[in-house]
Amino acid sequence: MKIKLFAAALLLAASSAQATIATVFEGIPTGSAKFNTTVINAGGTVKTDIWTDLMGGTVVDRGDYSISRTDGGSVWFGSYGTMSGDVMSIDPYGSSRDALGSKVSGITFSFDNPINSFGFEVGDWATCCHSPTTDLYISFDNGAPILVASASQYGEGLFKNRFGNLVHEIFVAAFDDSGTFSKVQFWGNGFGEVLVAGGMVKYALIDEGSLPPTPGVPAPASAVLLGLGLLALRLRKRA
Repeated sequence: MKIKLFAAALLLAASSAQATIATVFEGIPTGSAKFNTTVINAGGTVKTDIWTDLMGGTVVDRGDYSISRTDGGSVWFGSYGTMSGDVMSIDPYGSSRDALGSKVSGITFSFDNPINSFGFEVGDWATCCHSPTTDLYISFDNGAPILVASASQYGEGLFKNRFGNLVHEIFVAAFDDSGTFSKVQFWGNGFGEVLVAGGMVKYALIDEGSLPPTPGVPAPASAVLLGLGLLALRLRKRA
């Protein structure tokens, strides 16, 4: 009986180890389309919110979610280039340029219902301050930072907009099919650059374990667990 329970636990752990984190980093039209395709293929439904006529304050309610500055300061909205809607200004600052050092300067999105897929537009990024890189991060429920964009020089932040012009306007997204989350945080570490985000926000809840494994990334832990589980089942049959 103990061997049977042990085998079942190992097989369950092996299946749960298949969780995938995926990202999108593209120009806005292409990135938005990739987000939609990823969500649909993973059994989810895309929800889209275009920011228009937004008022300031410390917390802005968007119905399904609220927006606030992670540092608790006042939110400022405006427009930028050809981005789809209003944007929020974020000037990266913090204690260091590592993955968590500038988190305080970012945005916090608090959702009423669980999600595990989130994307939006970013503007005026990678125009300066490559020391040696300027990076963008998304985190679900205060989890490990997910690197969604990185640039070491000016041209790496340029993509075509819907008119075919090269602009500093991108769409970034993160997916984590290991579970569900109620909070998303976004920030950059390019101290000295003016960073704006928002425009068109997309979010969804996809099925757990529904994303394909990341290409080229081995999963030795799950393979070992699966092997141990099968071995335990063989031992049980012999007993």
